[in-house]
Amino acid sequence: MRRFVRFPGVHILDIGCGIGSYLEKFLNLGAHEFGVDTDAEKLDDAHRRKHLIRLAASASEALPFADETFHVVLLHEVIEHVNDDRATMREAQRVLKRNGRILVFAPNRLYPFETHGAYFGKRYVFGNIPFIGWLPDFLRDRFAPHVRAYRAREIRALFERMDGDILAHTQIYPGYDKIARRSELLARIFRGVTYFLEKTPLRAFGLSHFIVWKKFGRRSVRVEPS
Repeated sequence: MRRFVRFPGVHILDIGCGIGSYLEKFLNLGAHEFGVDTDAEKLDDAHRRKHLIRLAASASEALPFADETFHVVLLHEVIEHVNDDRATMREAQRVLKRNGRILVFAPNRLYPFETHGAYFGKRYVFGNIPFIGWLPDFLRDRFAPHVRAYRAREIRALFERMDGDILAHTQIYPGYDKIARRSELLARIFRGVTYFLEKTPLRAFGLSHFIVWKKFGRRSVRVEPS
């Protein structure tokens, strides 16, 4: 994200901010952080534990902000959970200033595992389930009806007929934080291998899409790449 955003002084909105982990980082980087989420308990936790105050309970499809309020809007692994992903993206661009940027992380359909678990009949199985995303749509949607995953053309389609351009689109592999808690050495090995793959065509099988979209405008405001 730092390649595309100069954080000091920008007004940044985190849609689906949860307990405020990214908002805390943005605050430490000198940004004016704002967060929305539908889970009031998580917002309360963000306020109590991280002392964040610019928070609101809101659906992503109807944000409580005026047009062109923010320099940056972040949707980090949230677009797959909203009721209407296209309406959410339209709202994100509505509250974005001219020359502002939307940053999106979203599940990649080609990643070999479904990380949100899966349903087998009425039984839900938590964890990383292999090859769910590789199934045809009608089967994939039976096993994972609770979450979306996107092919490259599908995630790009969310920006169609919007007043801007996609600046960057790639795929990234995980951070392996859970593995690191058990074995830092094993995590370093996984990171070394898969982060190298991000520089090759095999990045297409990464965990998430990463997209940067820029809204058209006459001049740039604090969000040019450093």
